[in-house]
Amino acid sequence: MGSNLTRKITVNMYMTLDGYGEFPKYPGSDIRSEEPGEGFTDMWINRYASVDTILYGRRSYEGHLAVHSELARKESDPKYLFEFSRFLDSSQKIVLSHFLKKAEWQNSRIMKGDLSRIVARLKREPGKDMIVDAGPSLVQEFIQRGLADDYRIHVMPVIFGRGKNYYWGSMLKQQTLKLLSVKSLKHGELMLHYETVR
Repeated sequence: MGSNLTRKITVNMYMTLDGYGEFPKYPGSDIRSEEPGEGFTDMWINRYASVDTILYGRRSYEGHLAVHSELARKESDPKYLFEFSRFLDSSQKIVLSHFLKKAEWQNSRIMKGDLSRIVARLKREPGKDMIVDAGPSLVQEFIQRGLADDYRIHVMPVIFGRGKNYYWGSMLKQQTLKLLSVKSLKHGELMLHYETVR
């Protein structure tokens, strides 16, 4: 990938302290709020202006369509979630799947094949930055291949200890990251922002 490719790819990760991509219950995890928390603001709201493309795996895509599209919203949902839905509806949505036949959500397309080639193609297209908001298996492929420019990691104060949705696997080669910021949230979560050192 040449230096003229300026679209940045950020991988969003939501994980337990021991590296599982789960959303377990802990004090504060299920408190409903009319205002967005710091974690949501960092991961999403502060980036609406600089991002116009979201990359999903099949399951993440179908789950977000069912829960976070504007058509799926309930009247009682907070205003900031409607704004999130409008952002997602208007964004380009890339579904990285060999099995999905049809993309139902507006501004969506399915891409198949070698992930490195797909990423290189997307970086050549005009547009703003991109976010990978997928499950651990797809995120792991981005990590292993060194395709992410940076990582935003929401670490929950839970040792989960089990499950299939594990982020970390064997690497093709070592990667070094530069810590850009760390923030401690109200209920013991950490927000970590790392940049890939190239």
